[in-house]
Amino acid sequence: MGKDNVTITVYGANQICASCVGAPSSKDTYEWLQAAIGRKYLDESIRYEYIDINEPPEVEKHQKFAEQIMEEDLFYPIVFVNDDMVAEGIPRLKTIYQALDKHEIILK
Repeated sequence: MGKDNVTITVYGANQICASCVGAPSSKDTYEWLQAAIGRKYLDESIRYEYIDINEPPEVEKHQKFAEQIMEEDLFYPIVFVNDDMVAEGIPRLKTIYQALDKHEIILK
């Protein structure tokens, strides 16, 4: 197992971001990330969570960030590796992989 346990959080909504027309939905991106990461890394130390920004769970940090997305018109989906934002809008795997490598997640 790698050095750290990692949580990948994807914030998004059912409705596609107005600036991201033609891009996959947030939920599709969440599922795609799980598949792509699972092909490259042993993901026993990776936990995934999807946060619907229109109905965030009763967790203060998720509620506050969902509110920030709306107030600042951020592009979604937004991807975090632990507490670091690594993607906004259409995520790039290379950036996410670099963040996972910093946490020493073991490659397959």
